[in-house]
Amino acid sequence: MDNQKEAKQTGTTTVGLVCKDGIVLASDRRATMGYLIASKDIDKVYQVSDRIAMTIAGGVGDAQTLIRWMTAELKLYELKNEKPATVEAAATLLANILTQYKFYPFFVQLLIGGMDERPRLFSVDMLGGVTEEKLTSTGSGSPIAYGVLEELYREDKDITTNLTIAAKAVSAAMKRDAASGERVDLTMVTKSGFKRLTKDEVSKLLNA
Repeated sequence: MDNQKEAKQTGTTTVGLVCKDGIVLASDRRATMGYLIASKDIDKVYQVSDRIAMTIAGGVGDAQTLIRWMTAELKLYELKNEKPATVEAAATLLANILTQYKFYPFFVQLLIGGMDERPRLFSVDMLGGVTEEKLTSTGSGSPIAYGVLEELYREDKDITTNLTIAAKAVSAAMKRDAASGERVDLTMVTKSGFKRLTKDEVSKLLNA
């Protein structure tokens, strides 16, 4: 992303986990501009419909544009079809948007996940490539996060257990990756909808 060096970047560590009763999405909250920490409190996990959420890594402007686009398109889908879009349909829509712009791409790496009849999680790259995942991580801190996830994650665990695992993975990345930092942001999507944990709730998980 050398040609985007002056743009604000999320740098980033994001994590997505499929659990037996939903999904967990986690991230740090630092944004950088080259070697400058441009923001210490930026959202990298966004709710785009009642039971679907996305994480962002890459160019902040590009990512926020896609968040607004997806939120609007999913609302239009629901109004037109009188039912919410599935997670797979949302991932396909996002991939189609990115594919249309692959010659002038959005500089992003995205996770999109949520709850249908079962929890589902997809990774979407800047050219529109889609892969379904059980556990995944994006951003500059992802190699460190993967080390924690590969050791601790089990698909048959519930959200309560996996929230701690996701928090530990992001926390480990923040200690070694200069572009990831500040604090851990933890969210989950279940049949009840989207929820973001408070700072105190995250601290308790990390200190347990």
